Amino acid sequence: MPADPDAPEPPDQHPCPDGRHGTDGPRGPYGPRDGAPVLDERRRAVLAWRGLALGVLGQTTATVVIAGPAFLIPFLRSAYGFSLTLSGTAAAATSVGMVLTLVAWGALADRLGERLVIAAGLLGAALATGLGLLLALDGRLAEPLPLFCVLALAGAAGASVNSATGRVVAGWFPRERRGLAMGIRQMSQPLGTGIAALLVPAAAARWDLPGFFALATVLAAVSGIACWLGVVDPPRPARTELPAAASAAGPASAADPAQAADAAPAADTASAGASSNPYRGSSFLHRIHLVSALLVIPQFTFVTYGLVWLIDVQQMEAHTAGLVVGAAQLVGAGGRIAMGGLSDLAPSRMFVLRLVALAAAVLTGAVAAASLGVWPVLGAVLLVLASTASVADNGLAFTSIAEAAGHRWSGKALGIQNTGQHIVSSGVGPLVGALITGLGYPAALACVAAVPVVASLLVPRHDVERP
Repeated sequence: MPADPDAPEPPDQHPCPDGRHGTDGPRGPYGPRDGAPVLDERRRAVLAWRGLALGVLGQTTATVVIAGPAFLIPFLRSAYGFSLTLSGTAAAATSVGMVLTLVAWGALADRLGERLVIAAGLLGAALATGLGLLLALDGRLAEPLPLFCVLALAGAAGASVNSATGRVVAGWFPRERRGLAMGIRQMSQPLGTGIAALLVPAAAARWDLPGFFALATVLAAVSGIACWLGVVDPPRPARTELPAAASAAGPASAADPAQAADAAPAADTASAGASSNPYRGSSFLHRIHLVSALLVIPQFTFVTYGLVWLIDVQQMEAHTAGLVVGAAQLVGAGGRIAMGGLSDLAPSRMFVLRLVALAAAVLTGAVAAASLGVWPVLGAVLLVLASTASVADNGLAFTSIAEAAGHRWSGKALGIQNTGQHIVSSGVGPLVGALITGLGYPAALACVAAVPVVASLLVPRHDVERP
């Protein structure tokens, strides 16, 4: 039958040739424009898993840059005469830099998109570590202050991936697979730490400080280019879209003006709820931020001093100790994936998070007890288990924050989450170093073991999810 001349033209159904915009239709400044057709499930899955793979690459690289200085501690002590406290401060310099930029990077990811933010941060980190390489070759990093400044600059740039890659996962994956996907994404942090544990001491032993900076520069540059070419921003509702009620009304609302009018007030309420500040009227996000900040203390204690503990207390050779720490980080990566998958199946992610906190307390206490004697094999096993428990919470917390904050706030909320964690982590190096110096390893680690007990008491009882 002939076409109705008054009927509106159908939207363009031709797919975007490279999927760059995350939808098959045109994209506005904040996401796909109203009426743009959505991707089919197969294409969506391809872009989701590709984004996850590149997010893991970017986060792993950033972790090598940020965690790498912790594995320079023995070298800084022997070659440059740094004290343990001063060496721990150098290891924390990248975290100090991250604290200054995490929320800003998250806000930029909310506004400008994930791909741009991830690539800009990684390439910025490559420039910072490249500067460090030039200064190290010129012998200008033998003093603490210039070394701290270069490391802080690299951390400030590398912070971009933390919120942006989390948004990629939260945006592409449905809730029933989001915990597993975020666990895979979060495994990149212990994976990067394990790579740093294996490569950084060897590079420093052979090429001095330029070895670390050259390694970090190459990895950051390659990862930044790969993410710019391959990451696709997930679909996001335009500012004028009504996320809940409009989708509930379905196609009938367009055909029936009365039905559309009835749906409008509910849609306005849903839209307002999605864009309102999730920190008001609920303590959920505040408590998760606090729990995560507390659980950073055992995590960064083992990252910063695990290698030194194996060498000084368990009397291991440096090479063997590096292998144990690297293995601990790789097992920890698997632990994050397992906890993420478990949280998808469990009635509540909060229940799993509480169990992880209690496990971290028990195992950290076991490492403290092992510090009373020289038991290299037992010490190595306990360190691997305690390190795994201490990192297993991150994916759970990230997933819960992205869900509770909602689309409009997830970048900022993840930035706040990371800021709190890195404020605490930047103090772990010097403060735990001072505790070890003053009290010895058994008492210092016993103090650290008490922290996750407190964290377990602060975990919320139920999950929260916003559109």
